[in-house]
Amino acid sequence: MSLALIIDDEVDLCRLMQMTLKKMGIESKVAYDYATGVSHLQTYNFDFCLTDLKLPDGTGLDIVKFISKNYAKTPVAVITAHGSMDLAIEALKLGAFDFVNKPLELSRLRQLVENALKVAENANKLNCKEVYDPFSNRLIGQSNAIAQLKTTIQKLARSQAPVFLWGESGTGKEVVAKLIHDLSPRCSANFVPVNCGAIPSELMESEFFGHKKGSFTGATADKEGLFQQANGGTLFLDEVADLPISMQVKLLRAIQEKKIRPIGSAQEIAVDVRLLSATHKNLAKLVETGEFRQDLYYRINVIEVKLPSLNERRDDILLLANHFISLIAEDWGLSQPLTLSNEAAVQLANHHFAGNVRELRNILERAITLADDNVIEAHHLNLPLSAANVPPETIETPNQSILSTPSQPSAPKVAPLAEPKSAASSPINTSYSSNLFASGYKVKPNIQLTPTPTQSNHEALTHESLTLDAPIGGINAPNLAQPSAEEGQLPAEGLEEYLMNQERKVIIAALNCSGWNRTQAAKLLNTTFRSLRYRMKKLGIDSGSDINSDSDSDED
Repeated sequence: MSLALIIDDEVDLCRLMQMTLKKMGIESKVAYDYATGVSHLQTYNFDFCLTDLKLPDGTGLDIVKFISKNYAKTPVAVITAHGSMDLAIEALKLGAFDFVNKPLELSRLRQLVENALKVAENANKLNCKEVYDPFSNRLIGQSNAIAQLKTTIQKLARSQAPVFLWGESGTGKEVVAKLIHDLSPRCSANFVPVNCGAIPSELMESEFFGHKKGSFTGATADKEGLFQQANGGTLFLDEVADLPISMQVKLLRAIQEKKIRPIGSAQEIAVDVRLLSATHKNLAKLVETGEFRQDLYYRINVIEVKLPSLNERRDDILLLANHFISLIAEDWGLSQPLTLSNEAAVQLANHHFAGNVRELRNILERAITLADDNVIEAHHLNLPLSAANVPPETIETPNQSILSTPSQPSAPKVAPLAEPKSAASSPINTSYSSNLFASGYKVKPNIQLTPTPTQSNHEALTHESLTLDAPIGGINAPNLAQPSAEEGQLPAEGLEEYLMNQERKVIIAALNCSGWNRTQAAKLLNTTFRSLRYRMKKLGIDSGSDINSDSDSDED
């Protein structure tokens, strides 16, 4: 039979809780002050503890600290008539798994006890990893960063505190959120993930809170919102930084009051939801610039977890690669087991993964497709020659301006547009602009990919000759190569088609230089990512050829 500890100076409430626990088949011990509670903890082995916030000789927070330090596997909840959101956040940070305000309804008490027993049960399962390993085939890695992350996930699963996950795109934020849910007392309820950037702003309130039939044009039936779908479980807000300000206000109220009002409804609905959120953006900086509400930031950022990039845990690259190879072979129904050659393994281990784990899987899927037999060779990976020299994509953190991989070099500086030199010594031109295309200059890339004995890999990447022929109509431009006689003639296909062809050639040349990484190509062309994406779509350049993740894309 389970044993509970009740610490409260109200005798009547203690008796009520004892009677309720008795009906649930749970024995209990009562302490009316801090000292007696500590004495009981040292004498008995409790399955969980319920403590009041204010005690005659201490506080419930002192009990939480004592249990977290000496009996970490014992879940503890704080019950108080003097509650506030700030006190709740402090208690959850100290290790309490829940925080409940008085008066305590019996239904809420039963739910609290059931959650406490589930926390204790999950803790016992985690102690027997031979029987139950929650991270098996889900969070792959043996590096120190992953070992620390696994420990953090187990601690967070015990709590009901909101968690904020941040890290580069492709680091597995949703995987971690799902693990926190699966190891928590809420595991039997729904885990509802939602990408905040994928919902149109005009539909956002209906998606989150639901609506009643006839509340607006097109509302032909009642609809449950995401909060109702996640009731009793976990709501995961991915890319929370993309929420519009108007929705942030409404979300803040739902978190604080734990109630929602569907569109068209006259009554609020109580919801019990644990909130997890994530983004790859610097949320603290968005607060400073006024793009994200400060009060909402502190509500969702009770506990912050930084996810390591793949470049920060290189010891796990080959382990992940073998895991993905097995998964892909199983998904594709391949009969023969696939292996990496030594050269391919070395290239993967030294590659800079701008897209992290997502990019690694994409590379392996392509390599398996190109492989002639059951051995994946280095050329099947089709990694760009510049892989070791492309600077890591940086992400600003709440505590520092820029986070970069320590072992990577700083971003190489590229020379501005100058008079063309020979192909062996002229740096790549990054001064392209719309004026260049509009003027009709013909750009002919002459890319040198093979380094000479005296060149470094970086020099081989950047040493590119860009010959610009004279513009149509004989307009002269300074510092540009002079045209030949035949190339100065009017284009047969017409001006518009001619300019589009030249623009297409320049964009493809930049994409080839960057290994089809559109973010890097946009930088080489001195334009924005969105502008490049628009031009590629307009010119019919297939973006599906990308072999590197675009860090500025909308996907996480």
